[in-house]
Amino acid sequence: MHAVDNHPLRAAAWMALALVSFSAMAVGGREVTGDLDTFSLMFWRSVMGFAIVCAVVGVSRKFAQMKTQRIGLHLTRNVFHFTGQNLWFYAIGIIPLAQVFALEFTTPIWVAVLAPLFIGERFTLWRLGTTAIGFIGVLVVVRPGMTAIGIGEMAALAAAICFSFNVMTTKALSRTETTLSIVFWMTLTQAVMAFVIMLGQPKIPLMINVPWVIVVALGGLTAHFAMARAFRYADASVVSPMDFLRLPLIAVVGMIFYSEALDPYVFIGGGLVFLGNYLNIWRVGRR
Repeated sequence: MHAVDNHPLRAAAWMALALVSFSAMAVGGREVTGDLDTFSLMFWRSVMGFAIVCAVVGVSRKFAQMKTQRIGLHLTRNVFHFTGQNLWFYAIGIIPLAQVFALEFTTPIWVAVLAPLFIGERFTLWRLGTTAIGFIGVLVVVRPGMTAIGIGEMAALAAAICFSFNVMTTKALSRTETTLSIVFWMTLTQAVMAFVIMLGQPKIPLMINVPWVIVVALGGLTAHFAMARAFRYADASVVSPMDFLRLPLIAVVGMIFYSEALDPYVFIGGGLVFLGNYLNIWRVGRR
């Protein structure tokens, strides 16, 4: 494990790249919605990602890192990530982009709730309080009773729950596996999963949408790599507020490209979700 270097400006630069990459991936997913189903999109994204990872492995000659004794945990992680990513792309296609991102920010809240049950972490009163703040934020975003909770909102929340299991299994894998190994097995297994689900016949994108599929593939890899680099240069308490800038950025993108209204409830609820997450990080940092 690398020690954290104190270079907040470098962390900010890497987070800027991550923010742009996440937003580009969302736009790419929205653009191909009418052409590709989510399974086909995941297949092509994973195939392209696998090719890129193989090229990196070949150039760096880190073949030994691809060996693993934990294939079962890799598969478990990728079932959750694959399911969550499909739900995320589905939600991207039918509800405002900012709403998807606001609900996705609940992932750490779900980790706080589920980690004591599945990986034995303590559930303290502080964690209970921060979790409650986060869930109040969710209620503000979806506003049950005031507006109908549609399948898009449910898909985004379900994606966040799947991503929380992905976080927990990734944490377990990172004790013995390198980031390159985790990404290698992720792209390989998810390409196979999508291929099997599509009965060996994933839909081929229209030529006009091929660039968007490439944007999705590159955006995903670049975003996660950039975030990992940001955490290397600054603590989570510094990086986390930067990550929250995804919400106003994607809201502006949605307004400009898709005429999506700027919903104040999404910002208020998203702010509460962020506050719950940040207080949890702050508490951990004080120990």
